Amino acid sequence: MIAIIGGLATAGFWAVSVLVSARASRLIGASSTVAGAMAIGLAIGLPVALALAPEPDFGGAAPVWMAMSGFGNVAGLLLTYAAYRIGAVGIVSTIDSTEGAVAAVISVLAGEVLVPGSGVVLAVIAVGVVLAASAGGSEDGVAISRERATRAATLAVLAAVCFALGLYGSARAATVLPVAWAILPPRFVGVVFVAIPLLVVGRFRMTRAALPLVAATGIVEVLGYWCFAFAARESIALASVLSSMFAPIAAIAAYVVFRERLSPRQIVGIALVVCGVAALGILQA
Repeated sequence: MIAIIGGLATAGFWAVSVLVSARASRLIGASSTVAGAMAIGLAIGLPVALALAPEPDFGGAAPVWMAMSGFGNVAGLLLTYAAYRIGAVGIVSTIDSTEGAVAAVISVLAGEVLVPGSGVVLAVIAVGVVLAASAGGSEDGVAISRERATRAATLAVLAAVCFALGLYGSARAATVLPVAWAILPPRFVGVVFVAIPLLVVGRFRMTRAALPLVAATGIVEVLGYWCFAFAARESIALASVLSSMFAPIAAIAAYVVFRERLSPRQIVGIALVVCGVAALGILQA
C-alpha cells in the first residue's frame, strides 16, 4: 500500500513540475532552469537531512547508488527541458513517463520479479511512444513541425533512459541511506556540475518571471522524490511505474494551460502509454 500511495503522490508532484519547468525553460533555457531548481532543492533538502540524520553511513554501495541517482536525474532534466523548448509538453512528458517502465526492467535485470505478461505490456508502451512522437501537433495556435516533434521526441527518449537510471539509483540509495539523504544526490550534482559552472562563465540566466517557476520546480521535485523514496522501499518496480502516471495529468493540464492540440495518432499513442503504464502497475501490485 505504501508503494501505491507514494507512487501516486509522486506522480502528482511531478505533474506540477512538468508544467512549471516547461514554462521556465522557455524563458531562461534548460541549463539555467536545472541549475536554479537544483540549488533551491539543495537549500531545502540539506538542512532537513542534517536535522533528521546528522551522521549518515556512506559506506558500502551507497556512493554508487548516489552517483547513479544524481547524474541520471540531472542528465534527464537537461534533456527534458531542452525538449520542452521545441516540442509539445504533453508528448515530451508522455515519453518521459516511460522512465518507470525502463526502471522496472532495470530492477528485473537486477533480480526483482515481474509477473508474467509484463513483456507484452512493455511492448504496448513502446508502440505508444512511437505513435505519440510521429506527428507535430500545435501549441498556442502555432503548428509544431514534424521535424521539431521528432527532435523533441528523441531528446525525451534519451531523457527517459537517464531518468530510469536515476530512479533506480534513488530507490537503491533509499534502502541503504535515510530518505532525507537519498534524495539529495541530484541536487548536489545539479549545483556542482551545472549551477556553479554556469555562474563561473557568466551564463546563468534568471528573470523575474522565471524565478517563481524555478522555485516551484525545485520544491515539487524534492517533494516528489521524498514520496518516491518511501514508496520504493516497498517495491522499486511498482513505485517507478505508478510515479510515471504524471504524464496523463501533465498532458491534460498542458491542453488547458498551453492550448496544445494533438493529432488523433498522438492521442492514441498517449492512451497506449497511459494504459500500458497503468496495466504494468496493476500486474505488479
